[in-house]
Amino acid sequence: MNERTFIKRKMPMTPSPQFTAHRGAGRLAGLDLARFLAFVGMVLVNFSVVMGTGVTEGVAGLLIGALEGRAAASFVVLAGLGLGLASVRSGTSDVFFVTLKRAAFLLVAGLLNTLIFDADILHYYAFYFLFGALCLTLSSTWLVALILLLNIEFVGMMFVFDYDAGWNWQTLTYQDFWTPAGFLRNLFFNGWHPVVPWFGFLLFGLVLSRLDLTVTAVKVRLIVLGLIAVLAAELISFGSIGLLASNDPELAQVLTTAPVPPTPLYFLAGVGSASIVIGCCLLAASWLDRIGVLRFVVPAGRQTLTLYIAHIFIGMGVLELFGLLGNQSSASAVTAGLLFAVTAVVYAAIWSKWFQRGPIEALMRRIAG
Repeated sequence: MNERTFIKRKMPMTPSPQFTAHRGAGRLAGLDLARFLAFVGMVLVNFSVVMGTGVTEGVAGLLIGALEGRAAASFVVLAGLGLGLASVRSGTSDVFFVTLKRAAFLLVAGLLNTLIFDADILHYYAFYFLFGALCLTLSSTWLVALILLLNIEFVGMMFVFDYDAGWNWQTLTYQDFWTPAGFLRNLFFNGWHPVVPWFGFLLFGLVLSRLDLTVTAVKVRLIVLGLIAVLAAELISFGSIGLLASNDPELAQVLTTAPVPPTPLYFLAGVGSASIVIGCCLLAASWLDRIGVLRFVVPAGRQTLTLYIAHIFIGMGVLELFGLLGNQSSASAVTAGLLFAVTAVVYAAIWSKWFQRGPIEALMRRIAG
């Protein structure tokens, strides 16, 4: 088995930026709900990684396996959606310059975070937003074309360059990350969330931002088309790998839906999963609001940058304090992750009574606008 197939179960999740109003109709709470659920998925997977669990044992293992790579994709799609909605509300030129400053903030924060957490996502986000700001005025047709081009380009790069370059798959470390060549290779090709093709997830979010997400038919269409995309990707992958695994293992690797390497079928499954989550959350938001649930989770959904950093420094710190890093069960990782998620909800609900934004979100806004 190729060593990097081991890593497909070790994909870190990532946070999403703040959302804004949709065509002046007020903030879509369903998007905050989607961000919160993606955050919970992120915590479960990352805790599973640091606690040294497998993902094949029992219901807990199946749950973690189903979340790997999908929650990360949903976060980036939601980031693009938020960026697009912000441009509708505030105007493209204003959002462009604010986005550039926030990208710089995320780059600095991410590089600092990388010093203690190798799988940092924030510095990748910086470049997603940098390039996303340049695409705000493009039509949806051009955005879709760029998405296709990114996926085709990645496949070509896999056949031209060495995907394993820089990696120690045993320790999950990138050996020349801090060199110019290593940093660029990691950033654009074979890092945790390389710009090619991961930037396509943000572009897909921009496309979604052009839809009227208040219309029920649009929400249902997102769910249906998302299901079709996921099923198509998984079925094509399953059939193709079965035929090619023994005859052409390199080509078979290009046809997986695993998050590493991020092949076109993985990308298709990722946008499908994101569409399902977003559509379901938008549909369920009004009902959850009526029964009083939504108001408890929305504050956490608005502070995922703060909570992302907290789950590394506080959550994983507590795990280390209690000696839970390594050789733990999937059930233990799920339990720990859910406990952290509940704690995050309680914290965010209390914090939101006095402050409009989370502490890291407020700091970013103060520095970058």
